[in-house]
Amino acid sequence: MAVNAESSLFLKQVQSHIHERLSDFLCEQGRSAPRLREAMAYSVLNGGKRIRPALLYATCRAGAGNMAMADAAAVAVELVHCYSLVHDDLPCMDDDDLRRGLPTCHKRYSEDLALLAGDTLQALAFSSLSMAPAPAPICLHMLRTLADAARDMAIGQTLDLAAEGSIIDLVQLENIHKLKTGALIRASLLLGALSAGWTDSSTLAALEHFGDRLGLAFQVDDDILDIIGNTDVLGKAVGADQRLGKATYPQLIGLEAALELSAQLHKEARAALAELPGDTRYLTELTDYLISRDR
Repeated sequence: MAVNAESSLFLKQVQSHIHERLSDFLCEQGRSAPRLREAMAYSVLNGGKRIRPALLYATCRAGAGNMAMADAAAVAVELVHCYSLVHDDLPCMDDDDLRRGLPTCHKRYSEDLALLAGDTLQALAFSSLSMAPAPAPICLHMLRTLADAARDMAIGQTLDLAAEGSIIDLVQLENIHKLKTGALIRASLLLGALSAGWTDSSTLAALEHFGDRLGLAFQVDDDILDIIGNTDVLGKAVGADQRLGKATYPQLIGLEAALELSAQLHKEARAALAELPGDTRYLTELTDYLISRDR
């Protein structure tokens, strides 16, 4: 399933726009520690699909906002995502050598500098978000939303590491991924809505439900790609889950059933989108893209 031309153009626009915002923001950071700043820039500005900022901007547009209103939040959510990748790649975590087709941060620099780069990126995310052009109550809501997501990601990673080499069931696996992967996807949607001043509880609840289905579908597809994906296309090594003894959907239910589950979750995400007000066309197209990427 390919994204249509309009959606592809939107994603490219987001990628170019957020790259400039991230570059400008990081340029002002860490001047007294140039090696640290270099490691951060290496980890953030080395490509990436920028899916979370795209979801954030698409939600902001659905709420009749624009990119400028959401820039601070988009920078923040991508910095949290990049920090998590730097830490996930460390030898004490998933021990990966390749990220976005390049050596991982600790391979390019060192383990200690990669750890500090990740720490600093997370701190800078909240610095960026604090500058969002929103009324104070909404800004506080945004800060709490991102903080909760960062906490849940750490909990999910903890549970994921504890499950390595163990036998867990589908309920436990879904809980891990709702935290580790889904939390930041849901936060991206909520931050986009809040950036546009879209604050009614029913809309935010509908967005959370949509994000829950989308985040789980995204993870199921990620598990599938670890088996049938291509390293050159994905920019990271395939087969890592099996090497680490991780529980995955294909492992628990088989590849064909995992493909069917991905398709079902895609339908559920699409159905959840239909409950949202506003112009959700970009969210719809991004949903289709995320559940068909790189196959």
